[in-house]
Amino acid sequence: MKNKELEKLLTDLIIAEKEKFYRLAFSYVKNKEDALDIIQESIHKALKSVYSLERPEGLKSWFYRIVVNTSLDLLRKQKREISVDEETLEFVSPNSNDTYENVDLTRGLDQLPPKYRVIIILKFFEDLTLREISEILHENENTIKTRLYRALKMLRIQIEDKGQSILGGKLNG
Repeated sequence: MKNKELEKLLTDLIIAEKEKFYRLAFSYVKNKEDALDIIQESIHKALKSVYSLERPEGLKSWFYRIVVNTSLDLLRKQKREISVDEETLEFVSPNSNDTYENVDLTRGLDQLPPKYRVIIILKFFEDLTLREISEILHENENTIKTRLYRALKMLRIQIEDKGQSILGGKLNG
């Protein structure tokens, strides 16, 4: 395949799936500006190396992987900087808007190790198949299944524990 054709396929993919790529980046950084920076940097990286892509049919998985890696790179960089936890920021922020999202799920996802969190996000928020996820993460499909079930179990335990501590006892019993 010619270089211009690969570049066209990549730009068409990015335009068609831009919301999904943005959501994926946002799910890591929880910040609009950082998510946009991740997408911009991912596009730059992809355009620089698209010509080395061996299988054009793997373009989508390849670009998802770039977004994931770029997100993780930014998180590593931010960990080196001094950070304030989210609850403190919400308490101090005078104009914080109330949001009605599943706070327990969001916090549970944030507490998962990255190798589990990315699978949950790709599977349930991006509606990708286990095969697609295994291609994106360059892992065996059975490894992805195992991590998915383990991640779901960890989430369930975290949410149940949170419910017990709030209610001062067991849920439903």
